[in-house]
Amino acid sequence: MMNKTLIIDESLVQRLVSTQFPEWRDLPIKSVKRQGWDNRTFHLGEHLLVRLPSDVNYALQVEKEQLWLPKLAPFLPLPIPVPVAMGQPAEGYPWKWSVYAFLPGESASHAPIANRADFAKRLAEFLLALQRIDITNAPSPGLHSFYRGGALSMYDAETRQAIYTLKNKIDVTAITDIWQRALASTWKREPVWVHGDISVGNLLVQNGTLSAVIDFGQLAVGDPACDLAIAWTFFKGESRKAFRSVLALDEDTWARGRGWTLWKALITAAGQIESNAIEAQEPWRIINEVITWSN
Repeated sequence: MMNKTLIIDESLVQRLVSTQFPEWRDLPIKSVKRQGWDNRTFHLGEHLLVRLPSDVNYALQVEKEQLWLPKLAPFLPLPIPVPVAMGQPAEGYPWKWSVYAFLPGESASHAPIANRADFAKRLAEFLLALQRIDITNAPSPGLHSFYRGGALSMYDAETRQAIYTLKNKIDVTAITDIWQRALASTWKREPVWVHGDISVGNLLVQNGTLSAVIDFGQLAVGDPACDLAIAWTFFKGESRKAFRSVLALDEDTWARGRGWTLWKALITAAGQIESNAIEAQEPWRIINEVITWSN
């Protein structure tokens, strides 16, 4: 949830940068056009970005990203954000914050995509590469990742509350069956790296193709099912088939991925979480995609 009493604006960023990184004090600062939910992001000159967590829960992610993203980047087939500096609390801002190298591209939420099946294949290949990276000393699921990579049962109570809230608007029997199927299995293999928030807003596009993956705040190691939701939120038909074919995961894992997708759509539709404008329009479409999907 966005901290409503904390004003994170260009003036604050200017003060933080000037005092902590004087070598960049003369670079222009401009808020990015499309803000994410967990962080406020600003251009710092042409080649840098400043990201400041918007709430204490997101502040847990800063040091994790600072430590792990430079280690993961060399093993991945697409660029990811690489931090170049970490700022300290100051000027009334209470948490650590990051400076990143700027990655060019437009969000997949609005950029034209030349071939969605190819896009899906490239994303699946990225996830496979991520899953193959050594996990020694890697962070287990927890509050820092909002339990991405962990057991879906963590969200059982709020999912069932959302089903109850929406009972007059949804097919309760079908949705409950899907949810219970998702809860019926767990990841029995070794933990793997998970991004934790593979959504259209975190995928960049250049020249019609996937060019980078951003926002690793929910990074952890565990069950990769949480990274499958995009199969229903963005892909369908041939692109969904391409995504599934490359990943080649077992049916239980896909069932859990379906559950992760359903959980987020249900709690958004039920108003249990704040949502941005795009999310507010999407949950009903996604719920329908989840219900109508078949193996």
